[in-house]
Amino acid sequence: MILDNLPLSRKQIVSIVESRRYRVSIWSGAVRSGKTIASILAFYDAIVNAPDSGLILICGRTLQTIERNILEPMQDPAVFGAWASEVHHTRGSNVAVILGRTVHLIGASDVRAEGKLRGLTACLALVDEATLLPESFWTQLLARLSVPGARCLATTNPDNPAHYLKVNFIDRAGERDMRLRAWDFTLDDNPSLSAEYVAAIKAEFTGLFYLRNILGRWVAADGAVFDMWDPDVHVIKWDDLPAMRWILGVGVDHGTTNPTHAVMVGHGIDDVLYCMDEWRYKANNREARWTNVQLSNGLRGWLAGAHHPSQDPDSPDPFRGYVIVDQSAADFRVQLQQDGLTTHSAKKEVLYGIRTMTALMAAGNLKFTDRCPELLKEIPGYVWDTKATEKGKDEPIKLNDHGIDSTRYLLATTERKWRRQVKLAGYSTPELTAA
Repeated sequence: MILDNLPLSRKQIVSIVESRRYRVSIWSGAVRSGKTIASILAFYDAIVNAPDSGLILICGRTLQTIERNILEPMQDPAVFGAWASEVHHTRGSNVAVILGRTVHLIGASDVRAEGKLRGLTACLALVDEATLLPESFWTQLLARLSVPGARCLATTNPDNPAHYLKVNFIDRAGERDMRLRAWDFTLDDNPSLSAEYVAAIKAEFTGLFYLRNILGRWVAADGAVFDMWDPDVHVIKWDDLPAMRWILGVGVDHGTTNPTHAVMVGHGIDDVLYCMDEWRYKANNREARWTNVQLSNGLRGWLAGAHHPSQDPDSPDPFRGYVIVDQSAADFRVQLQQDGLTTHSAKKEVLYGIRTMTALMAAGNLKFTDRCPELLKEIPGYVWDTKATEKGKDEPIKLNDHGIDSTRYLLATTERKWRRQVKLAGYSTPELTAA
């Protein structure tokens, strides 16, 4: 029924059918290339034929990404017809019921997540964005798929060519004992996409993420992180700021020997995010470094000022947003709370934050005012670490990045607040079938 109503390419159909023969099936390739739809259809089929014993799992970076990338599309009747009504889930719950079977949802954002799998026995797992999961979690997951006939279905965008998933699994797919099959998808493999949409997302990506997310290549990070940076496009005068829907908050990178840097971001009425203003403290060689009490006083003094040209500088609007603070600065966060600010611990995953910033900048939906001079100095010089690349990791060089860290903390932590209104290059589409 679903195959009749949903336009599918030959590669999607072949991958769904042939995945039944393999213990591990991996759909890899460009964004919106149809791999997620194929994997979900294969997952429906696998649930129907799953062994009665053992747990069924959906794994992803976080519970929220599982809900957004997997469960919400599965519940769309325009895409999956009557089967959508067989997917029951309460947002925030770590279980769902799909086709009458209980499905456990497991987030794996760091190496500690591997402990969530210990002791369980599974018969089926669907993994969203497998390269974002720690290797220890992936290895433990495969070990827990121990029921006869157990299967793992996984999707991923390409990553570093030395990534464990590429080297230890995808590249070994042809080996006799691996019982693994991998399919590479391009935008041409998704018949749901219009030519206009394909042209649009191709234009939105640049550099590393174009090679990976559009061309579907496993390439190493090299050169500038923000290679789409154009001051003529991304920088505006503070006096030209549009009205704001709301202030998302302030991200803070707390420093002891390094500077402490705060960046305020607002959501404009044009649905563009703006780095509106910044505050930075760096001790000089002739003075003692500020204590947390002094840093709090300095930050709160800055927050009490005007941050938008429409505000009266003598009587500005009070700041009511969140202050997003680096997790490692727990003592500073306590000080801010004692001083009356509402704080939140930052989501710190570096690559995810960078991907979010680059996607927004590529779409023209993250801009900076000239009231952020230190942040503007950092962006052009933010480069990938070639030594980390050789080890199969994507990491920027940790140098002159305090404003960038503050910005990515805020954007990643507040994503659920701005995500539906602000276009993120390559991640927003009017067609769920384009997933």
